[in-house]
Amino acid sequence: MKECKHCESEFNPATARKRAVGGRINECPDCVEALGTETAPATVGVMSGDGKQGMVTILRFDNQKTADAYVKAWKHSTGYNKGKSCQMGNTTVLSMDRLGATKIGEHGGNANHKGKM
Repeated sequence: MKECKHCESEFNPATARKRAVGGRINECPDCVEALGTETAPATVGVMSGDGKQGMVTILRFDNQKTADAYVKAWKHSTGYNKGKSCQMGNTTVLSMDRLGATKIGEHGGNANHKGKM
C-alpha cells in the first residue's frame, strides 16, 4: 500500500486501474485522472509476417485513445484472430500519419533466411 502525495489516502499501486491510468508511483488513480498528471506517451508494438521471420514495429501515439484505434484498425486489416483464414480482402490501408503515430523502432526479419542470394 502507498499513500497518495496529493490526497493522502492509501491505495494499492498494483491494481489494474492504477496500471491503466498510469501516473507516478505515489499518486492514486483518482488524483491522476483529476489532475491529469499522466504524461507518458502511448506505445504500441505490431508485427507482420515476412517469410520465416516476423517484422516488429514500435509506434508512439499522442494518447491512448488513438493508439487503441490504430490497434483495432490494424487487427481488422491484417486478419488478426481469424485463424488459418486470415485473408486481407476488403480492407483499408492503414496510415500512421492519420492517427498521429511516430515510428520509434523497427526490427525487420531476414527474408533470405537460408543464405541464398
